Amino acid sequence: MRCVNVAKTALVTGANKGIGFAIARGLGDIGFRVAVGARDDARRKEAVERLRAAGTDAFGVALDVTSDDSVAAAAATVERAAGSLDVLVNNAGIAGRVDGGRQDPTTLDLNVVRTVLETNVFGVVRVTNAMLPLLRRSDAPRIVNMSSNMGSLALRTGPLLAAYASSKTMLNSITVQYARRFSDTNIIVNAACPGHVATDFTGFDAPRTPEQGAAIAIRLATLPDGGPSGGFFDDGGAVPW
Repeated sequence: MRCVNVAKTALVTGANKGIGFAIARGLGDIGFRVAVGARDDARRKEAVERLRAAGTDAFGVALDVTSDDSVAAAAATVERAAGSLDVLVNNAGIAGRVDGGRQDPTTLDLNVVRTVLETNVFGVVRVTNAMLPLLRRSDAPRIVNMSSNMGSLALRTGPLLAAYASSKTMLNSITVQYARRFSDTNIIVNAACPGHVATDFTGFDAPRTPEQGAAIAIRLATLPDGGPSGGFFDDGGAVPW
């Protein structure tokens, strides 16, 4: 049953596959018009077609989160297609090169760190700031940053991935800074942990489905006015920092 005004529009970055596609599908299922952000033209087109076949009003947005020009063009595309933006899900992310399944901080190539940060942190800031004028036109703008409990300084979970885990720690921190900045507005921003999900990111060796991983993002994207902001959540609630 569709329970969201069909005029609402959501942009999901990295939405052509995995958790991003599941988020796009889930938001479409509750009535959002979905902008599918992805770099690859063919995969983006295929994702849009799959969403439309499932009944979602979807359109593609060429988007490379590491490029200022691409992000600016993406904002213009969303403005032409929808006029405003209600939900932004910053899902695009990379793990970075690993050596033996690890990123050992004692041998870490700084170029790997730079590459990971460029997508996982700088890309989020770049996209968020470019979409802010459109989000401010919404009655209930929501921003969801897809993080990981590997970024928690308290939990210290998962394998040793010094570049990836640190990027998620920084993403959690920048989420708090945005929440502080938006504290006197109606913009709500939170970080979400999807859990250990079976995607190409994990070599499809994980217990959770993309749909299960997408659930927390959809929940945060549809928070009511007055909902929490600046938090870090998974299916069980707040994640320890």
